[in-house]
Amino acid sequence: MNAVNLHHHDRAALDRALQDATRDRSLSGGNDMNALGKLRQHIKRKGLRATIRVVWRRYVFAHWALLWMKRDLVSPVPPHRLKPCPPLQVKTITVHNTAAFARHFGDRVNIMEELATEGYTGHMYLDGKGDAVAFIWGSTREYHDRHFYGCTFPVKKGEFFEFGGELARAYWGTTLSVDLQLRLWKAMQAQGCNTVVDVCDAHNIPALKLHIRMGYQEQGRIQHVYRLFGRWRFFRETRYSDSRLDALRKPSRSPVPEAVA
Repeated sequence: MNAVNLHHHDRAALDRALQDATRDRSLSGGNDMNALGKLRQHIKRKGLRATIRVVWRRYVFAHWALLWMKRDLVSPVPPHRLKPCPPLQVKTITVHNTAAFARHFGDRVNIMEELATEGYTGHMYLDGKGDAVAFIWGSTREYHDRHFYGCTFPVKKGEFFEFGGELARAYWGTTLSVDLQLRLWKAMQAQGCNTVVDVCDAHNIPALKLHIRMGYQEQGRIQHVYRLFGRWRFFRETRYSDSRLDALRKPSRSPVPEAVA
């Protein structure tokens, strides 16, 4: 699945392939061969050391450090130099239209249906063929992420928790990464929200830079998620005072022409 995740570090292509093959093995061993094939492809593309790291994370030990971020919904987005995005159709995600995810996010169709059933606010962006090329979700109540991290993210009054934002590869580096957030913010304002909060994997540099571009502020909190032997999960929260984003900020060399967000 060629997609960029706006919040988390998505090493998921091989990770989910290994998970699916482990869960859905058949007597013929066909899925085992499929998993081996994906392993060979990953080794060829990324190298043996990188593949071993992925397998270690999947089956032995994994740790995610999720930085809490926040932003008000009214301050303008700083100027950017993203590529223009071609026209797309925006639709609210419902239990009746999740088939649109099949082409670019085939492993998420059931998850999209579950989230829609549970009443979260989701937007998807459709290309001319009717295929979803991007999506994003928001929750005005406590969100329990049972699909990936397995922990619960609290939401205060006036806030909403933004999660699940992803773009297909063809839309990386375009204004869509900004536009889909702005549209969601407007929808959540209509529901009485004044602040967006989310978490971002500390290792996902592109997503961290996107948060800088969007004007997010650090909350000084880190949600740690530990997974042992691909099965048991443990959680804890720590706090920090020094910025984790300053090192990623680019020094201003010349004025950037203002752009309409």
